[in-house]
Parts: sequence; structure tokens; C-alpha cells
Amino acid sequence: MIGSLGAAARGVLFVIALLAPAAASAQLGAEAPLAMPHGFVGRMTLAPEHGPPGTPVRVVAEGLPVDTEFQLVWRTVKGGWKVTQAEYHGREYRPAAFELATVRTDAAGRLTATFTVPEDFGFLHDVVLQQGERLFIQAGFAMNMSVTLSPSGGPVGTPIKVEVKGIGWRPLENSWMLLYDNNFTGWISAVTTAGSANFTIPASGRPGMHLIEVLHGEFTFPYRNMQQSPEADRPQFALRFNLIPGAPVLPPPTAEQAQQSVRRLPAPGALAVAPPFAGVGQPVTVRGAGFAPGKRYALAWTTVIGNRVGGHGWNEASRPVAETVADPSGRVEFHFAVPRRPRRRARAFCREWR
Repeated sequence: MIGSLGAAARGVLFVIALLAPAAASAQLGAEAPLAMPHGFVGRMTLAPEHGPPGTPVRVVAEGLPVDTEFQLVWRTVKGGWKVTQAEYHGREYRPAAFELATVRTDAAGRLTATFTVPEDFGFLHDVVLQQGERLFIQAGFAMNMSVTLSPSGGPVGTPIKVEVKGIGWRPLENSWMLLYDNNFTGWISAVTTAGSANFTIPASGRPGMHLIEVLHGEFTFPYRNMQQSPEADRPQFALRFNLIPGAPVLPPPTAEQAQQSVRRLPAPGALAVAPPFAGVGQPVTVRGAGFAPGKRYALAWTTVIGNRVGGHGWNEASRPVAETVADPSGRVEFHFAVPRRPRRRARAFCREWR
């Protein structure tokens, strides 16, 4: 049991989002314009200048127009994936700004305000004083990353909940991975969740202390020599889990582990599929109408084969998975089991069998 659980912990990629895609905006005010400076006016300081989400920050500004209202704005980005139907083109981040508060200067052109750091992408953010689309002054705030484990100990198979906040979006700040006893376990995604992620791994190995690390890296390789990297001040997290003797915590039955929902599916076509998604080997029914009565039709399963790495490219391929004869009203109904190696989302279409 220890061996099988250990293989699972070290071999499975995990990516489970903690927050909805609009996590940061949900904690901030209305979206604000991306104001541009026409010469900086005044001075502004933040105290402290860095901290984790939830940190209270004091803002002090002076040298501004007297008795004037400003927006105090938090600048960030909105993350997304650049994908087509079968191609991945990377990540994209669009600049965004959100109002923290509305503030007013006094008769000497000074103002003070406080705000709470939202849960958002980590590392450097601009805090801006602006009027409409004009930026008057800005200061920087660096959001600290944090990693927590729960629980800190248990028998083999114990679900270890890992919570990460403050993952960055810039290069060298946005690709973090988890290692269990120096074994790559998974890449942590926070592209659409505003820098936060939450996932669970099973405890594996022999009784005793085990090291769980969160490090920056690329393509499953963590950057160990951080002090000589281009961003030498990136944090390195090393936490310990105490695996104790005792009865193992077993995973639920396989049937209960299947995905229960998806965010979105393509619009249905002439064929209706039930269920709309399923695991390998599960039964699927496809129905349609408007076909020639009495004619035999085949249902083809189309997917993508090959890759861009081996030098032979990739393309679409299809094969029949079911046949049926249209009834007197022109309706068809196919039954099949999801093929192995479905290669992500697949397409089914019906053709007359000749």
C-alpha cells in the first residue's frame, strides 16, 4: 500500500483552483480606468511596502491639489489561456485596475488612507492616485507568497491540503511546482485564479518526517540555485509532514473519483450526447433526427493524434464506434463506450454507411 500511494503522490499532476476567475476583483471595488501620467504630481508612501494578502496598509500623500477627490486604485492583471480548439499558445495577462477607495486631500494638499491588501497575484503591484484617466502619483507594494499545509501529520494516505497564495504572473514569478521528498509531484496553476491555488496530495512513504517543497522552475525542473538566478530573492518553501504508523487512509472507490461537472461545453449540434462528458469505458448515448428512414449510419469518433515534439506533427483522425439504422421517423440512436486515450475533448459525427 505504501508503494502504490507513493507512486500516486509522485506521478500525478495536480491543478485545482482555490478561487473563481474573478478572485481579486471580487474583493475590490469597481474596475477603474488604466490612467496615464501627464507628469507626476506630489509624493506618496505606503507602510508597510510588502506583506501577504490581508495586510493593512497606510497611505500618506502630499503635494497634491487641495480639497480634491481622487481614486485610490490597485493595479493588477487578468489572466487567461491562449488556446484554440487543439492548440496551446501560452498564457496571457491583460492589465486591469480596481478602486480601493475614494479619498480627498485637505487644505494643505495632504491625504491619509488605509486599505487591506486583496488576495491577488503576488509580487509587485502599483497603488495609484488618479482622477479619471489621469494618473497623479503611484507607489509600489510587493505581495508576499505564502504556503500552508494541513494537517501536519498522519498515516499513509492522509490527504494533505496545500494552500498557496501570492503566485506571480510575470516571467520567473509564475511557474511554481511541488516536490515531495525531492520528487516532482505537480505544477501549480494560478493563471485564472488571481495567484491562489488549493490542492490535495496523499501522504506516502515510510513513517517519519517527509519534506514538501514549493519552488519556482520550468518544465518539471525546480530552480535549486536560487541565489545565482536572475530573480535571486524569490522565496523557497520547505515544509515537513510527519507520517506516523497506523491504518492507511484509502482513497474513495474509483467510481466516486470521476469528475462530476465541467465549466463549459461547446454548443450542441445536430446530435445530442448523454452524458455530455464521461470517463474512459463509460457508456454514452448519441441521438439524432432528420435522417433517411431505413438507412444504416455509423457514428465516428474524432480526436487528435501525434504531437509537435517528435517531428511527425499531429492531425485529426476518426474511426467508427457505433452503427445503427434510422427508424421510420428518421431518428437514430447510438450506444458506445468512451474509447481509451480519448486525448482531451473529442468530436462525434454521423455518416451514412455505404
